[in-house]
Amino acid sequence: MDMHTTGLLALLFCLLLCFAGCRTQPQEIPSENDQVQEAGGADSVQKDQHTSEPYTVNTAIADVINDPVFGEYGRLIFPVDSGYYSGDTLGNLHLTWYNNIDPDQTVEIANYLKNHAEAGNIVFYDIYTEEEKAADPEKEDTGLFFFKGTPGENFAICNAGGGFAYVGAMQDSFPHALELSQKGYNAFALIYRPGAQTACEDLARAISFIFAHADELEVDTDSYSLWGGSAGARMAAALGSYGPAAFGGDDLPRPSAVIMQYTGYSDYTENDPPTFVCVGEKDAIANWRTMERRIQNLSALGISTEFHHYPGLGHGFGLGTGTIAEGWMEDAVAFWEKQMNE
Repeated sequence: MDMHTTGLLALLFCLLLCFAGCRTQPQEIPSENDQVQEAGGADSVQKDQHTSEPYTVNTAIADVINDPVFGEYGRLIFPVDSGYYSGDTLGNLHLTWYNNIDPDQTVEIANYLKNHAEAGNIVFYDIYTEEEKAADPEKEDTGLFFFKGTPGENFAICNAGGGFAYVGAMQDSFPHALELSQKGYNAFALIYRPGAQTACEDLARAISFIFAHADELEVDTDSYSLWGGSAGARMAAALGSYGPAAFGGDDLPRPSAVIMQYTGYSDYTENDPPTFVCVGEKDAIANWRTMERRIQNLSALGISTEFHHYPGLGHGFGLGTGTIAEGWMEDAVAFWEKQMNE
């Protein structure tokens, strides 16, 4: 091999080394920023793949509670005390003292919360500060789930029952709040501390929170309404009768309407707001005649009322989908809207 050939081979070898280095260097020595972006990108892809799949009736309740999209508040979607519900999946959820739970509705609600959280919308608000929760750890299990309607519209707070032992939101407040939001109203579902007094205190705090953050929440505080079933109806009625300040809240107006389902509550005042009631005649927990007498007493005071009782229907029917009570919410919303216009 002559010197000329040897030189050409050496030059070719150097060029090959150069090209190889150009191809491999970015992969072998990524910058610190590149490492962070790649790691974050991989996590984002994995998270998106995990959270982009919609829930179904076969989705495990535990998977909803622990879905990273919900952060720490996923545990409040279902009763904190798991002894008050049974079933492993969304499709076979059962809540103590409740009937007519619609699996498709449960899935719809869970996906609503999931989709809005994934989109970056706030679907849960703490009503107590970190200092307040540290002083009273039971306040950790409180807050407002937000089902946003039209910005600037009136708001409603929906309060689930559960015998003041737990909060049956998936049957008794989430469905109502979702329905109201679909009609354009801004609706909140309260998760409160069990106990008649603490529950009313939490509702008073929730009303005060919404009034204080009305601009941020984009809600109209005029003519708000309180909704509730069973124990939640007692809360709504009590706050309607006495106002938030009586339970430790701010000095604020009473609601323009109280919407009550299936509770044997009989207390009332001459200052009660207009009241709508519905109950099943076969309710073994809340006697419909007791509710009828309260409505009659309110009407005798000149307070606007509306009363519906359904033959053959038991306790805890929620929206009443597939029952004789189906459509009662249309009547209730019309009742509330009538109060807005008076």
